[in-house]
Amino acid sequence: MDDTLRVVLTALSLLVALVALVYVVRDRSADRFLVGLVGVLFVGTLAQLVYGVSRLPDAEHDVHKVVFVLYLLGLVAVPPLAAWWARGEPSRAGAAVVVVAGLLVPFLLLRLDTLWSGGA
Repeated sequence: MDDTLRVVLTALSLLVALVALVYVVRDRSADRFLVGLVGVLFVGTLAQLVYGVSRLPDAEHDVHKVVFVLYLLGLVAVPPLAAWWARGEPSRAGAAVVVVAGLLVPFLLLRLDTLWSGGA
């Protein structure tokens, strides 16, 4: 898989988590700016989905295709679910949800890389 896209998505998701953590510390709820950052992350995960699915037929290793695609779909689902939950929660807990989502995306990307390499 493309390391550049993975590194950019990891950096972006950690930035989103850091900004959301500042919101939590300042006792602020998620606003349009934070949700907008999550939206940018969502677009990046969509790019990862398209790239991952398009590269799947050319995989050099034995990739568990169903599991790989399910992880890709889970990756794409995280940002919109976090944004929906954050906007619906009027307290700083909404921003805390974005922190968790920002930390979850790199984990899912790492897992996708492991699956792509033929790992279980």
